[in-house]
Amino acid sequence: MLKRDLINAVAEEMPGFLKKDLDQAIDIMLETILTALEDERRVEIRGFGSFSVRKRKARVTKNPRTGSIMKIPTRKNVHFTMSKSLKEALIDQK
Repeated sequence: MLKRDLINAVAEEMPGFLKKDLDQAIDIMLETILTALEDERRVEIRGFGSFSVRKRKARVTKNPRTGSIMKIPTRKNVHFTMSKSLKEALIDQK
């Protein structure tokens, strides 16, 4: 699903709003989530799931093509944990 698909789906549910206004609302929502994650705060959307930032340790690995040793620095990743209701809804679709 693309952002425009999300905007169209919301526009169908809420016909009183212009698509550009819905686009702006979604941009604000995504920017707010991004800001919270940058501050390493957990974002929880009830019935959907939660986003959190996890730190990956620095490690040493080997390049399979050249065989040279590479050092991968510490980095942060976004982790998503789906809610129980979302998990059950996905399992029931089988």
